[in-house]
Amino acid sequence: MKEGCIDLPIDYTSPSTQFTFDVNTSPLFRKDNQNYINILGIAQLNSLENVSLLDIFLSTNNVVEPHYHQNAAELVYCISGAATVSILNPFTKQIQNYPITPGQVANIPQGWWHYIVASADNTHILAIFDAPTPEVILGSDILKFTPSNIMAHTYCLDESLWKQTIAPVVPSTYIGPANNCNQPSITSPNSMQTHPHYNFNPYHYPYMYQNGSYY
Repeated sequence: MKEGCIDLPIDYTSPSTQFTFDVNTSPLFRKDNQNYINILGIAQLNSLENVSLLDIFLSTNNVVEPHYHQNAAELVYCISGAATVSILNPFTKQIQNYPITPGQVANIPQGWWHYIVASADNTHILAIFDAPTPEVILGSDILKFTPSNIMAHTYCLDESLWKQTIAPVVPSTYIGPANNCNQPSITSPNSMQTHPHYNFNPYHYPYMYQNGSYY
């Protein structure tokens, strides 16, 4: 167990030490009855050491929003249904897409930007972390809490248009899109370019600007 930054041994003789927990009683986020996330960390089960998990349920085309975990790597295991785990590789500057079905996993290194798209109803996945609490920085929070004038100045944007564009974004979205969203569904995850070909994602934007051109 931890107290501040000091590692303390678990007292396995204490009557307050917990060895079991019902993850169904620990909601992190709920969009609706088909799309929700339950959490298990050291706050729920105090005998945990360097492990925690998210129990994730999704229906078709729902997305665990783009995010990264600053304190942990993540192993995504598919229990039922199907999903595509997409990772931005910071070394190749490419999106790598990994479709998974029951019994298959995708591994996400610590701090890598990623998202998960369900390609079937009744999708159930388990996200396992090598940390006692899975910390997260969400794309929706980055969009909403970064000052608009900084985004506009840094990326040469029209600030008023930027504000208009991100107005519908809800902080801590976790699972999108919103139920009242009228946008068309994304391309089926099954048709995404996938590893091991390392092709660029069709929605990949140029990342270098020099002498009036993008590379």
